[in-house]
Amino acid sequence: MKATALVLALSVAFAFGTEAQADESAHPAHAVPPAADAAAMSSAKQATTQAALRDLWVEHVFWIRDYVNARAEGDAARQRVAADQVVANATAISGAVAGFYGKPAGDHLLGLLAGHWGAVKDYADASFGQVDAAAQQAAAAALTANAKDIAAFLAKANPYLPEATLVGLLSAHGAHHIAQIQQVSKRDYAAEARTWAAMRQHMFTIADALTAALAKQFPAKF
Repeated sequence: MKATALVLALSVAFAFGTEAQADESAHPAHAVPPAADAAAMSSAKQATTQAALRDLWVEHVFWIRDYVNARAEGDAARQRVAADQVVANATAISGAVAGFYGKPAGDHLLGLLAGHWGAVKDYADASFGQVDAAAQQAAAAALTANAKDIAAFLAKANPYLPEATLVGLLSAHGAHHIAQIQQVSKRDYAAEARTWAAMRQHMFTIADALTAALAKQFPAKF
């Protein structure tokens, strides 16, 4: 699914919740639906949000993987396309967050995601051709620091996202990127395939944690 379509799906879910609240105010006789209906509506909207966020986060690792493979092959045109898609995806993720917390928060997250991508890209660029160990180390340090920054931002925005848990999730995500780059650079494709499977599953974990926290913080929108 395209990133713009995913943001649209989240926007529709958000708007639907707002419209439902307005309709209930205008028609008080029907303001409280049966408990089962309300639960089903909430469950459906949460499932829509969860699916959209899962797709967005999997798209993040998909395009970075494509960049890594293109970098390994020395395919400059493919690298440019993949890099552009990483940025487009980060913009979509930030837009989804802005739907709940406002544009300034979305813009701030976009800057943090740019830092994440920049660190991963720097590590990849230092790992192919003539390996630059010092640049690899600097990129890995930047990736770790960025994970802490993103965790702090999300934890401050949502009380249902413990900062320590987020640091663990995001640090593991960064470690997946580094492992993948190392495996591709060594042409250890079997190991990279296992890392890819773990990366995808980890994106589901992050997306699901975000969805659950959003549903708790904004129950009226779900």
